[in-house]
Amino acid sequence: MDCLKQAIFEISQLHVGEEFLVKDLFKGYQWNRLGIGERRTLGSLFLNEVKNGQLQSIVEVVNKNSANQQLYVKLEVLELK
Repeated sequence: MDCLKQAIFEISQLHVGEEFLVKDLFKGYQWNRLGIGERRTLGSLFLNEVKNGQLQSIVEVVNKNSANQQLYVKLEVLELK
């Protein structure tokens, strides 16, 4: 999924300790062009990358916000393999 690759790439633009939502990794119009199903799938894929994939030591799951969206925090400088 190209959107997942783009989201992972954009993490490098964040500061260490910065909290974010997956939608924060896209420009507003890009996020709005994704269908609801695509957004949910992207959210699931991103969460899986954080828990079990290449983002395991770079991003941490925090809480969900009042809109039930998953919050993350960047832990360290991103070094993609």
